[in-house]
Amino acid sequence: MAHPWHHALSSAKKFGGLPEDYLAIHQWFDQTKAHQADARHRALLHSSFGIFLCEQVHGVTLTNSAGRTIPIRVIGEQHVQEDMGGTIPTVQDWLAELPLRPWMAVGAQGVRVAQEELPSVHRGTRPKPARAGTGQ
Repeated sequence: MAHPWHHALSSAKKFGGLPEDYLAIHQWFDQTKAHQADARHRALLHSSFGIFLCEQVHGVTLTNSAGRTIPIRVIGEQHVQEDMGGTIPTVQDWLAELPLRPWMAVGAQGVRVAQEELPSVHRGTRPKPARAGTGQ
């Protein structure tokens, strides 16, 4: 989806209430667009880690304007799945293709490794879509 408002409309349709009930959560997920204006911004929060972090920031539940209490994690799962083609990637999924560069390990003795010493990564793998109703 292109904008947090569209995610909020989707949440209101799915959980009831008004889009405004959900907008802050969807804006939180997409705040990284301010720093990376393409789909790579999703690498920072569009993951299982981001969903649990959202819960820490916004609380465990949200009570919408219709009086229904919705788990924040479920709203986060909806956002990530809508943007990621039905999947919820892990941090490992995002970082698997990121090459380890010497500058990343400055100050960490014994961590610097030559690129050829790093384990190979299976290219082109993506997580499987979560099954509906499993909370995954």
